[in-house]
Amino acid sequence: MNGAAPAAAGKPMRDGWVHGAATDTDIPAHPEALLEGGAPFLTRAFRATGSLAADNSVTAIRRAESFAGGSTGSKLLLDVEYAQHCNSLHDRLFAKFSRAFDNPARDNARLQMRREVRFALLSRQPGFPIRVPTCYCADWEDATGTGLLVTERIAFGEGGIEPHRDKCRDYELDAPLERYRTIVRALGRLAAWDRAGRLPPAAAEDFPFAPDELTVGAQQALTRDELLARVERYRTFATDYPALLPRALREGVFVERLRTEAPVLLDAAPRVLDILMGEPALVALCHWNANIDNAWFWRDGAGELDCGLLDWGNVSRMNVGMALWGCLSGAEVPLWDDHLQDLLALFAREYRDGGGPALAPALLDRHMRLYALLMGVNWLLDVPAYVRRRLPGLPGTADRLHAEIAGDETLRVRLQMLTVFLNLWHHTDIEALLHA
Repeated sequence: MNGAAPAAAGKPMRDGWVHGAATDTDIPAHPEALLEGGAPFLTRAFRATGSLAADNSVTAIRRAESFAGGSTGSKLLLDVEYAQHCNSLHDRLFAKFSRAFDNPARDNARLQMRREVRFALLSRQPGFPIRVPTCYCADWEDATGTGLLVTERIAFGEGGIEPHRDKCRDYELDAPLERYRTIVRALGRLAAWDRAGRLPPAAAEDFPFAPDELTVGAQQALTRDELLARVERYRTFATDYPALLPRALREGVFVERLRTEAPVLLDAAPRVLDILMGEPALVALCHWNANIDNAWFWRDGAGELDCGLLDWGNVSRMNVGMALWGCLSGAEVPLWDDHLQDLLALFAREYRDGGGPALAPALLDRHMRLYALLMGVNWLLDVPAYVRRRLPGLPGTADRLHAEIAGDETLRVRLQMLTVFLNLWHHTDIEALLHA
């Protein structure tokens, strides 16, 4: 990534410890090493990061429990005690490791955390524009791709904070639009903060515009025949499982459009990528997956909803149209149909008012659609085959609330994203989009 040497496989040297570059402090590579280092290690690391005063210390780890969520690295829930407690210190913490030595798939994704570590340190800057989990220590070693991040643990469901919201279960929410508006405002503020030149020069170098590193699926070398085969599998899937898809997306006229237009978009991929990389006004530091499950919500003293954002893996400068797709890709189809333009205008206002360039919502709309549709052609059109592999006995009457779909995050998310992508296609003039 970004010119760094590939991270070596295998367990780091020195019994699970490496030397962190950011704070010049040794850091543990896995939970066992952290617990062996105990309170003395946390004290050193917190002081080196600047989150703990020199006359204070962590005196004990009262609880340490593994946490299985997420798709990368190992994680721990920690409860700690301090020699001098104050309101600005959290005693319930979350420790995230880039490495997962007992799970090669999770360990192979370790480089996603490199910029997350740097972003956590950046978030300690005075005047940081949005709420993120308070960083207590964050460090990284390039040679092995080993990183550690310790932050406050968000108390979902306590103290005025709403319970955690699962991705692609917005049908359970009473006011999803209010939550998406809150997230979009936060994204606009962060992007504007960058474009207004408020990042320290050294930090600015940590977050380059490197779109190839964030493109989901677009680098797959699909042939025209492979693409058309996916369209045909989708046609059969829509017939076999009518309750899984809106009526408009099952109709023959739409599937024929898809069959005709998808190859056109695939052939235009180089030009689309040039467009997405060639509009400097749209490039800013942002979250690439600020969906509802990566946020926490509370109401302020005036009753206004506010949010913080979690899980900053792969954070970088990006085309903000991509960030808006990442935010909205799990939302319900009616929200897209009824409120997309208002949400794009909201982002544009926050971006401009915070010091970023003035953007026409139509420009945001075009870039978001170009990214989403190209990514969907390369990746999401394969979801029907994935569902059939995972659930070979799925009854033809199943809808998305079927227990085997609603209860499986990967299935639920992929199916909902497929639906959103196809609905976006249904409402897009592909030829006009490509030649605007």
